Amino acid sequence: MTITADMLTVEIFADGADKASILELAANPRVKGFTTNPTLMRQAGVTDYQGFAKDVLAMVADRPISFEVFSDDFDEMYLQACKISTWGANVYVKIPVTNTKGESAIPLIRSLVRDRVQMNVTALFTEAQIEAVSDAMIDAPPCNISVFAGRIADAGGDPLPIMRRAIEIMRPRPQQKLIWASPREVYNVVQADMIGCHIITVTRDLIAKLTSLGRDLTEFSLDTVKMFRRDAVSAGYSL
Repeated sequence: MTITADMLTVEIFADGADKASILELAANPRVKGFTTNPTLMRQAGVTDYQGFAKDVLAMVADRPISFEVFSDDFDEMYLQACKISTWGANVYVKIPVTNTKGESAIPLIRSLVRDRVQMNVTALFTEAQIEAVSDAMIDAPPCNISVFAGRIADAGGDPLPIMRRAIEIMRPRPQQKLIWASPREVYNVVQADMIGCHIITVTRDLIAKLTSLGRDLTEFSLDTVKMFRRDAVSAGYSL
C-alpha cells in the first residue's frame, strides 16, 4: 500500500533552533510540536538561551516544545530543569540520560517526577536505558523518551528492534511517548509510523520532503532526468 503524508499517524515534531523556521513551521498543521537542543541553538547563533526560549514560546504556545538543561552537574541540572519548567505549560524539559562522565540521570529524573516536571529524556541508545528511564517515570506527568534511532543506524545497527521494544516497555504507561530521534530520511517517518511510534523529530528539510510520499516512481524518475537536463543547460555545459 502506498503511504501518503495525510495517512501518517505518527506525530511530526520539528527539530531546530532557527526562529524564522520555527515561525514558518508553526503555520504547518502537520507539525504537532517542536524540539531544540544546545547544539542546534549554537548552530543557529543563539547566545541568550532564556531570551531565545521566551521568544519561541511567544510564537508557539499551543504545542509541546522541549528545551534542554546544559549543566553537567546533577544538582545544577535540577535547578535548571525547575526554572525551564516554569516557562510555559507546553514546555518539556530535556534531560540527558547521563552526564558527560557516564553517570546515570535516573536519580535526577525521579526527583523531577516527584516535582511533576514534564520531561523529555534524551540521548537514549540501548534497551537497558529505555527500561531504566521508563521505570523511573512510571508515575510521571506527560513525558517523552527520545531514542536516537538515526544514530543507532549510523553505528551500523538496525534501530527497529530497539524501537519496537521501547513501545512494548512503554505501552502500560500511556503518559509516556516514544520519540524517534535523529531520522536520516523520509522513509524513517514511514518506519516510525508503521511500528506505532508516537513521535518523530524531523528537520525542516525533511518536513519539506514529506510531499514526496506516495509519488509515482516512474514520474519521479522522469522528473529526476528533467532536473539533470535542466541543470546541464543552465550551466552551459558543452563537449
